[in-house]
Amino acid sequence: MKHTQFEKFFTEESLWNKIKKFSRTAGTKVVYAALLLFYILNDKQVGTKTKVSIAAALGYFIFPADAIFDFTPLIGYSDDLAILIFVLTQVASNITPEIKEKARRKLNEWFGEVNQNELQELERGII
Repeated sequence: MKHTQFEKFFTEESLWNKIKKFSRTAGTKVVYAALLLFYILNDKQVGTKTKVSIAAALGYFIFPADAIFDFTPLIGYSDDLAILIFVLTQVASNITPEIKEKARRKLNEWFGEVNQNELQELERGII
């Protein structure tokens, strides 16, 4: 994926709109991965190159016409999750306990109490 191809689709407002509109369909893993990236992106300690990669991944998540149509039952967000996880593995050293806590709090705010095992499973795959 060429970073500049999807980076232009990322804005904070478009990310929140996508998550608010499709969070239930996307599921907690996808939303948690997006939130982790968002909070890393907003960390002042993170370098520009890392931020460009994150913005590209979030832009892909937001982009309405990605590789697998998001409304396709069962697999609609699998490509989004794969891209988000790939970038998370690349920037995993930037995931602090504070960033995880912010993402979990926001996730609980939107979904209510979430299955912590799912989140830990995702974290094990990236950290």
